[in-house]
Amino acid sequence: MKALSVELITSAAGAADIPRDPIPHVALVGRSNVGKSSLINALTRRRVARTSAAPGKTRLVNVYRVRLARPSRAESGLDPDARRFSGLFCFVDLPGYGFTRGGIGAREQFADVTREYFDALGTTPVASGFRRTPGLGGKGGAPGVTARSGRGPWIAGVILAVDARHPDLEADRRALAWLDELDLAAIVVATKVDKLSRRERDVLGRRAEATCEAPCLPVSAVTGEGLDHLWKHITTLVSGHETR
Repeated sequence: MKALSVELITSAAGAADIPRDPIPHVALVGRSNVGKSSLINALTRRRVARTSAAPGKTRLVNVYRVRLARPSRAESGLDPDARRFSGLFCFVDLPGYGFTRGGIGAREQFADVTREYFDALGTTPVASGFRRTPGLGGKGGAPGVTARSGRGPWIAGVILAVDARHPDLEADRRALAWLDELDLAAIVVATKVDKLSRRERDVLGRRAEATCEAPCLPVSAVTGEGLDHLWKHITTLVSGHETR
């Protein structure tokens, strides 16, 4: 999948600052320094998202508008949603949970900003009907619900990024449980797999799937591993839930 364009359209301190364009959002959730910004850059093949080796760098809700090339007939097959998809959606990089610079107060603030984002978009007519999509993570899941026409943006799904080197952290378990409660389609990805040996990948991969009780897609922003597969999941989400 090719991104024709990508731009940072806002760094929001709260839901009121989120643009109200009626297009789908794919939110990225994960621990601080798990590599969400690097993943956005790798997927779009542009250095649009700022990255840092220091945990807790992202303190705002960063919204990136992405326009994809329209799928070819071979790529879309017989799927009418894929053929109608305009190719326009937003990646939303949410503040990381876990360690942040600024201590406990900063962590609480980040949690409030993230919760406010999900609350604001989750109450729209479109997003309220979402269910977990089979094959995109989670415990089986109910069939996806086609989006209804609505005003403003909506959450088509969530990418939960976990560190492939640390696959069984309680913070990630809590994050996935929270997404379950929100009833959103979730794709679980294990980042930084390029840093693992083959044996470590096998062992830690099984632990990650046991922790999340879901398939975990191994990805690397460095080598590009898994990005094509991840794009297929993303386009399934945003094309299947586009406003009619």
